[in-house]
Amino acid sequence: MRVLMTGGGTAGHINPALSIADKIKKENPDAEILFVGAKGRMETRLVPAAGYKIETMSVSGFQRRLSVKNIGRNISSAFRALTAGAECSRILKKFRPDIAIGTGGYVSGPILRKAARMGIPVVVHESNAYPGVTVKMLSKYADAVLIAEMSARKYLPANARVLVTGNPLGAEFLQYDRETARKELGLDERPMVLSFGGSLGAEQINRVMAEVLIKSAHQGGLQHIHATGKKGFEAMKGRLGEHIKENTPGIHVREYINDMARCMAAADLVISRCGAMTLSELPAAGRPSILIPSPNVAENHQYHNAMALVNKGAAVCIEEKNLTADRLWNEIKRITSSPDDMRKMGENARSSAIYDASDRIYAVVVQILKDRKKYKAD
Repeated sequence: MRVLMTGGGTAGHINPALSIADKIKKENPDAEILFVGAKGRMETRLVPAAGYKIETMSVSGFQRRLSVKNIGRNISSAFRALTAGAECSRILKKFRPDIAIGTGGYVSGPILRKAARMGIPVVVHESNAYPGVTVKMLSKYADAVLIAEMSARKYLPANARVLVTGNPLGAEFLQYDRETARKELGLDERPMVLSFGGSLGAEQINRVMAEVLIKSAHQGGLQHIHATGKKGFEAMKGRLGEHIKENTPGIHVREYINDMARCMAAADLVISRCGAMTLSELPAAGRPSILIPSPNVAENHQYHNAMALVNKGAAVCIEEKNLTADRLWNEIKRITSSPDDMRKMGENARSSAIYDASDRIYAVVVQILKDRKKYKAD
C-alpha cells in the first residue's frame, strides 16, 4: 500500500494525519507513506520527527482581511497557486500513491485536487465541528469526507459521501482513571480545575486566571493546575506576586502540560480554548468544561467546536470579548459546588466520545481501495 498524506499549518491538521499514518503502518508494516507539506511550516519539523518522509511545496494561504500588506501576500499566494499544479504532478507521478488522504490546511487543496483528477482515490478528514474552506472545496472530489462531529455535516454538500469517524486519539486517553491520576499528581479530594490556553499561551486567559487563582487561594476550596504557555509564564508569576508562592497548597502553575491525559483524567472541570483535539479529548475523558474560543482562527471554528459541546449540555462557552475574572469565577463556583451538575455534564460529554476513530478511518481507507480494485477488475 502506497499512501500519500497531506495536511499542515497547525497541530490540529498535522496530529490527526500522523495518527492515521501510524494506524496504517501498524496494520500494514510494509506500507509506504509520504507526507506532503508547505515549505517552512510546522509539518516540516513534526513529520520527520515522527519518522515519516515529507515532500514540500511552495504554497500559502489567502488572507481574508484586506490591508496593503495582505494584498501583497495574496498576490504572492495566487502566483504560488498557479505553479503548484506542476509540483503536485511531479510528486504524484514520482510516488504513485494508491490513495491520497488529507486532513485540512491550504497545502492539502492542490495536491488532493490533482490526485482526484489523476484518478487516485481521495479521502479527506475534518477535525473541527465547522469544516474549513479547503475541506469544503475538496468534498466535491473526495471518495469520502470523514468528520469528527455530526454537527459538521450540515456545512458540507448534500451529495458528498460523509462519515462520522471522530478524531484519532492517543492511547493514553484510554488508560488513566481519576483515582490513579490524582494520586500521581499529589492531589487531595477537593475539586480540581485544569486550565490552559495552548502551547504558546493565551494572554487574556492568563490575565483572568491570575485573578481567579488569587481568589481561589484565599478561599481554599479548590485545587488548580494552570498552564501559561511559553509566552505567559514569567508574566503570570508577576501577576500572582505575593499572593501565591510556588509552594501554595493546591495551586500548581506550569509553563506546559506535557501529561494532558493524566491531568484531564484528574480534573473535575476543564477551562480551555476549543481546538480540534480538545473537541475530542474532553468527551474521551468525560469532563465538563468552560470553553473560551480563540477569536483569531479561520471561520471562527473554535466557537463552533465549543457550541457542539454546549448543545449537548457538556460545556459552558464564554467568548473572549465577554471574559472577566468575576464571570469565570462565578461559573467555576457554580459548577464545582454541584457534584450532580459536574457528573451530568461529564456524562453528556462522554456520550459523544468516539474511542475507535483510528479503526473507523482505517476501515474506510481499506474499503475504498477494495472498491476501486473491484471496479477496475469489472
